[in-house]
Amino acid sequence: MKAVCWMGKSKVETLSVPDPTLLNPHDAIIKVTKTAICGSDLHLYDGFIPTMESGDILGHEFMGIVEEVGKDVTNLKRGDRVVVPFTIACGNCAFCKKQVWAACDNTNANAHLMEAAYGYSGSGLFGYSHMMGGYAGGQAQYVRVPFANVGPLRIESDLPDEKVLFLSDIFPTGYMAAENAQIQPGDTVAVWGCGPVGQFAIASAFMLGAARVIAIDRLPERLEMARSIGAITVDYSEQDVDVLTALKDLTAGTGPDSCIDAVGLEAHSAELQGVYDAVKTTLMMETDRPIVLRQAIQAVRKGGTLSVPGVYGGLLDKVPFGAAFGKGITMKMGQTNMHKYMKPLLERIEQGQIDPSYIISHRITLEQAPEMYKIWRDKKDNVTKIVIDPWASAFNQEQLPTEPEDRSA
Repeated sequence: MKAVCWMGKSKVETLSVPDPTLLNPHDAIIKVTKTAICGSDLHLYDGFIPTMESGDILGHEFMGIVEEVGKDVTNLKRGDRVVVPFTIACGNCAFCKKQVWAACDNTNANAHLMEAAYGYSGSGLFGYSHMMGGYAGGQAQYVRVPFANVGPLRIESDLPDEKVLFLSDIFPTGYMAAENAQIQPGDTVAVWGCGPVGQFAIASAFMLGAARVIAIDRLPERLEMARSIGAITVDYSEQDVDVLTALKDLTAGTGPDSCIDAVGLEAHSAELQGVYDAVKTTLMMETDRPIVLRQAIQAVRKGGTLSVPGVYGGLLDKVPFGAAFGKGITMKMGQTNMHKYMKPLLERIEQGQIDPSYIISHRITLEQAPEMYKIWRDKKDNVTKIVIDPWASAFNQEQLPTEPEDRSA
């Protein structure tokens, strides 16, 4: 089969690799019909996430048709159409039973690597380094899905793939970010980052009762998309625009009730702190660029809430924790507990409350993925979200049939 593989920092290739096989009676093999490049994949591309190995298959946002199931998989059958969550959960450990699915104790085979870095290990993830399980990702024609009795969500309606694909990660991630923000009816919410997760955080904040959402970014296409769903926008790249001052002006000096950092470790800034972080990360004296986190802590009102869906990988410098303490804020963060949100959000899509496909700007083939990683990283060509059809040819963009093939021969 064809798959998009990580070959080193800033190097991705589309290669022919062996088809996956069932390794465990709880496995399923999925024929991928749609997959996507996520903003957090860029952290791998840019070399910020350790324990990647040359040839690792990328991708954690995917859906498809069940091709084959292990003998202990009872909830799926060949031909079922499913969306697969990017976190892998066993369903039986203490954390899964508490619905803290992303903290599953049993799905990261390399838990010792995470424990060495973080003290404890979370769940395994598809296509996201060996310290998170070393699972092959979904930017491929086929993928092995472990614990298939627990993860995949069957799609039994005729909704097109593009309307449900983002249930695999970014729609639940944006929704959980808004839920973690503890929004009350009438609140003002500030969202840093108008990429895909930021867009869904904005939309979800309105769903949960926010009266105003202030969206902060520098890219015109993202700011326009945020305005199109009702947000007030702040372009921090404009001359004489100071984000903290703008937020005070928009909130009569009190600050937003909730702030959402949907950017994470690769934040940008033309200010001195941006130069400071760039130098320190280059010298490996700091692993992340926490510019947004600093601003959000300073901006949120006294007693407010800071929600962090943006990925952070390691050690941060100059975080104003005294301000967080002094204002008595609440901070909530972490990998998305996907299994809690997928079905309720599917119901919102089915009811017409939201069509997540509005964020898509590019539809490509697997062969085009390496170049699109560069375009996505460099924010060129007005890119907002990239969806891949693994069965389309670079010479013929028409989608091939998605009925399961007979691979038993």
